[in-house]
Amino acid sequence: MEKILPNRSRNLAALLSAAALTALSGAAALAADPAATPAQPKGPFYPLHLPAEQDADLASVAGKQARGEPIVVTGRVLHRDGTPLGNAQVEIWQTNAYGRYHHEHDDSPAPYDPGFQGWGRTTTDAAGQYRFRSVKPIAYSGRAPHIHFAVTAPGGRTFYTQLYLADAAENGRDFLYARLSRAEQAQLAVRLEPAAEGQPTARFDIVLP
Repeated sequence: MEKILPNRSRNLAALLSAAALTALSGAAALAADPAATPAQPKGPFYPLHLPAEQDADLASVAGKQARGEPIVVTGRVLHRDGTPLGNAQVEIWQTNAYGRYHHEHDDSPAPYDPGFQGWGRTTTDAAGQYRFRSVKPIAYSGRAPHIHFAVTAPGGRTFYTQLYLADAAENGRDFLYARLSRAEQAQLAVRLEPAAEGQPTARFDIVLP
């Protein structure tokens, strides 16, 4: 039997159904834990096969530099009481500068970028801090610029959320972002700020529920 790969339209429809469930469960969790970072769907484009380079630098592969605007993504992972969570695994994944995921099921006509890793992983230090190097995400059909996060506490379950850019014009048209309350949107939307190292920096703290 011929294998039919899901296209972006079907993936986004599936995401919409998942978002409805997430909104219900997330609303209940938020009522009991208002300071926790809102959960978001994992989405369909988590890598099926991890890249050969499994580090925190998404903006280069085997010496090749990714296309697009380099950025730094950094922050802390915290317990609900504000104390840092060390030794937590943090993963991110996103599209390249053309709007394509490095995933077998992404049938976008956008180009593949051999210098972009697409996914990265790091571990928080004793102060709960993490840091990635990547490129500025861009919008694609139905979605504003965003970066997927997966955070796994030692011995705990994986928590999924997404970072949005606060000044992105497409935020109002993003079906997942639009389902969030204003308070939740403020928790997930960050601004790219100038940094001493010369690359715009997105600072995104994650408070686990």
